[in-house]
Amino acid sequence: MMDRFELRRLDYSLSEDHIALQSAYKQFFKIHCSIETVRAAESSGFDKGLWERLCGMGATTMALPESAGGDGATLVDLSLVAEEIGRWLAPVPWIDHVCATRLLARLGMLDAETAALANGEQIAALDPRIDGGPGRRLIPAGSIAGRVVVADRDHILSLIFGTQPEKVDNIGRLPMAWVDPASVDSRTVLARGPEALANYQRALDEWRLLMAAALVGLVEETMTIAAEFAKTRYTLGVPIATLQGISHPLANMAVTVHSGRNLVRRAAWFLDTEPGERPELAPAAFLFMAEEAAKAATMAVHIQGGLGVSAEAAATAYLVRARGWPLAGGDPGACARRIAGIVAARETASRAACV
Repeated sequence: MMDRFELRRLDYSLSEDHIALQSAYKQFFKIHCSIETVRAAESSGFDKGLWERLCGMGATTMALPESAGGDGATLVDLSLVAEEIGRWLAPVPWIDHVCATRLLARLGMLDAETAALANGEQIAALDPRIDGGPGRRLIPAGSIAGRVVVADRDHILSLIFGTQPEKVDNIGRLPMAWVDPASVDSRTVLARGPEALANYQRALDEWRLLMAAALVGLVEETMTIAAEFAKTRYTLGVPIATLQGISHPLANMAVTVHSGRNLVRRAAWFLDTEPGERPELAPAAFLFMAEEAAKAATMAVHIQGGLGVSAEAAATAYLVRARGWPLAGGDPGACARRIAGIVAARETASRAACV
């Protein structure tokens, strides 16, 4: 008979508290983040008013451990918020900020003097690549962040700007900017050595996990937009939704949503509870959704025909973000290589133990 702990490794259903949490954020974004709000923020990639309201909901402090003045939310909790951010295409750097501040908390760098970071008054960001190398880095929230955390060889650095970097135009409509660690006004070494890099890798796994969750929400809303359209358009007297060329792709989108959501929650549970047991799950969730989100959003545009490719169509807004958001973390192929390395090392160790 399975004990409750073992069962939880297989059952990723939500508790009543989880459902209430997600419902609260779904209602928040429904009220405050219309597609018009998203469009209006495209030039900067950031809606300051929406961010302040979101911080007022406790969305930034909830992500921090109680030892750092937070609410100690689990990664499953955070994945539910990320899913709603993706569903509504919210122009806020929540994923970047919480991953950076959680890393700072693990390094013991959040205290009373850094309360502005904890509550979101100052935005934090990180380089979602651990092997960025020397020179400039393209940081997803670099044009609005007050502090950027990067890995430089075996060091973790905190960078603060005197002059904010300019936004770089990008397909994901993100507040991206080039940042050169050697040319900032303030550069502080937070930690160094293997343990420091392990903490940084954990932050990157969390970033990919939460981005995967956001893409789940994005695909589900894209599917809803396409399905509602298909139910109202007719050909030869029947709704186009009844045609196999439409209904089968919509079914594939539903499969992507459910598969991606289950993988995200499984990865979140293992990363929180048994981080060394299945380290490949977080990058796997990201890689799966990075590939499938672009396919689903492209099909949603195709289903709507000429309307879908118009600049004012909601489907277009979802398509560009489905393609652009995953690229903020660099080449998704790097995740495939990391997954292969983890699995190969585990198999090699398993065979060696049997000899």
